[in-house]
Amino acid sequence: MYKIIGCAAAIVLAASAAEAQTVAPPAWMNTMLSPDTRADLLQAKLTRDEQLTLVHGYVGLYEPNRFHAPISAEMRAALPQSAGYVPGIVRLGIPPLNESDASLGVANGGHMRPGDQATALPSSLLTAATWNPDLAYAGGAMIGAEARAKGFNVLLAGGLDLAREPRDGRTFEYSGEDPWLAGVMVGEAIKGIQSQHIISTTKHFAMNDQETARTVVSADISDAAMRESDLLAFEIAIERGDPGAVMCAYNRINNVYACENDYLLDTVLKKDWGYKGFVLSDWGAVHSTADAANHGLDQESANGVDSEDFFGAPLKDALADGSVPETRLADMVHRILRTMFALGLFDDPLVRAPINIEADGDVAQRDAEEGIVLLKNEGDLLPLDPHKRQSIAVIGGYADRGVYSGGGSSQVIPIGNEPAQEILIGGAMVWSNGEEWQIPKQVVVLDPPAPLDAIKQEAPRARVSYDDGDDIASATALARRSDIAIVFVHQWMREGVDVSSLSLYGGQDELVDAVAKANRNTIVVLETGGPVLMPWLDKVPAAIEAFYPGNRGAVALTRILFGEVDPSGRLPITFPLGDSQLPHPIITGQNPVGYTIATVGAPTAYDVIYTEGAKIGYKWFEDQKIEPLFPFGFGLSYTSFTFDGLVASGGHTITASFEVKNTGKRDGKETAELYAAPPGGLKRLIGFVKVDLKPGESQHVTLTADPRLLAGFDAEAQLWRVPAGEYAVTLGGSVADNAAAATVRVEAGTLKP
Repeated sequence: MYKIIGCAAAIVLAASAAEAQTVAPPAWMNTMLSPDTRADLLQAKLTRDEQLTLVHGYVGLYEPNRFHAPISAEMRAALPQSAGYVPGIVRLGIPPLNESDASLGVANGGHMRPGDQATALPSSLLTAATWNPDLAYAGGAMIGAEARAKGFNVLLAGGLDLAREPRDGRTFEYSGEDPWLAGVMVGEAIKGIQSQHIISTTKHFAMNDQETARTVVSADISDAAMRESDLLAFEIAIERGDPGAVMCAYNRINNVYACENDYLLDTVLKKDWGYKGFVLSDWGAVHSTADAANHGLDQESANGVDSEDFFGAPLKDALADGSVPETRLADMVHRILRTMFALGLFDDPLVRAPINIEADGDVAQRDAEEGIVLLKNEGDLLPLDPHKRQSIAVIGGYADRGVYSGGGSSQVIPIGNEPAQEILIGGAMVWSNGEEWQIPKQVVVLDPPAPLDAIKQEAPRARVSYDDGDDIASATALARRSDIAIVFVHQWMREGVDVSSLSLYGGQDELVDAVAKANRNTIVVLETGGPVLMPWLDKVPAAIEAFYPGNRGAVALTRILFGEVDPSGRLPITFPLGDSQLPHPIITGQNPVGYTIATVGAPTAYDVIYTEGAKIGYKWFEDQKIEPLFPFGFGLSYTSFTFDGLVASGGHTITASFEVKNTGKRDGKETAELYAAPPGGLKRLIGFVKVDLKPGESQHVTLTADPRLLAGFDAEAQLWRVPAGEYAVTLGGSVADNAAAATVRVEAGTLKP
């Protein structure tokens, strides 16, 4: 008895001693406090050197040189696993920032993580072609979850530069030419990524609208035009997605580098827009210490790529001599810590885990199914009958291996990647003194599965044959003896260079022309990074724009070809009839080596003057009164829709109500696009909605315009002005489709930026 009581007493005493020794969690780990308060509490514990650690990142695959101090063995081990790395502070429990390139998936395979694969989303341009914000969010959430599972807590995602220059090598990474569509879609993708408690960026801030001379070029444009176009897209995306970080760009804006541009980073982003996150640099985009720090850059991302270690010892010296105030360092650190608290990096630490390949593939496939655009369908050649005994010729485009993807830092090594799905190609990509310059052959990654295999599976009774299209005579012979000919053509785009022309290269136009002559039932499938020219279009009955459709993109394409899915993609970018229709028929500064030259200061021959201002894409075509090949918002369906009962009202903004009805015999999805033209002005997209309808079904829709879409920016007063007057409102399935129209009176108004 005494022994039992004594034992119990000993247990109680031991428990009390253990409780006495338990250390209470630090105050900044109290989740009931605001992110700002938590950041302040933690920041008070940091030494000067620890604060400097948080504003100074390292590039993956870091190789020290004369500019850079040696790094620890621990950091060296981490670097090859990431695009960038910012060390944490172990003694205070601050996690490191482990960064992956992104937007189209977790892009850290290949040389950084040999053998690693991730789900490849379709190109951002295809996602924009869905006109479905829910799909953008779902794709973001999927790649955010994969990033967590792979050990990353920062995705360098949120590509947003408007397609001011459609030959831009990164057009596929961005979301088209309209600020409202692009801002909404990218904002939702960012929101999806950050739902997984990791940081997403938005990039490249701002005016990084071409790759040619990207480290040299100055984008010269008025404040008003920039606010009404590129900056408006960023403003909308930041409002909707609240990205934890904004990545400043390589280029200069009106002669000042983006990463030390006080107007861009401090006046617009942090003051006018009230942005509370942090600004990090693109890899190699920093050119100074005091100017960059004092004018808004919060973190140098890539020690190892920048020409100097600007935020290492030089920043410490600048703080000591007062050229960078202590308050600026405090703000830099606060913004970084606040973001980490706000997005759960402290409270929901990373845990590596397998990715859900099947579920994630479903997300990518749904995206592709809603973004692939049917451009032409003469005589209702499509959809094909999957049960019919027929012969189908599949020609060109490496359709026996996979579908195209874009190159550069966003390159995802896709699920199912094999050496056979990586090909070597070369092509005329840039101009030098008016002559084309051919880049060396480079690796292009094809995303599985192969269209040939998907077609065979979808149409088991058909006799499906393949010809690579290299020999036009062989391809036309196969087409001639087949019931159907499907020709795959491609336009490969990559970071670092722009395509020299929107024409297809490598004799592909000649291939299509020859096959079309041999087989009247020719279908052309385009796998492109952006718009291309189609001199053969009137000779083929059907054409499909598949963009870069990602993992299982071939399955999505095949389901559209054979009618399992109604095509519902709508173009997020205008397709011109020729390069001569563009504001800049030849890209300013094209030079085969110039785009890699770093320069400082005065204007150069590489600078581009954006005289078109805010008239990007369809606005340019309306202003110049020229007809494109395909207008913005265009896309066909296998069913039909009507827009009826438009009722529009004015006042401080425009509100419109209407009915969308499926008048065909198949289920289908239609995007209702609402445009308005202010007095004496050009059409602007002011709203859109995608509806899913069964035959005979209708849906009532009400859309209200963001007043900024009706306004012009007054640069002198630094505010938006909505002009009073009669606004022409149009509703339809593209910018050129005036299915319904109304006129409303809008009152004059002003809005702060």
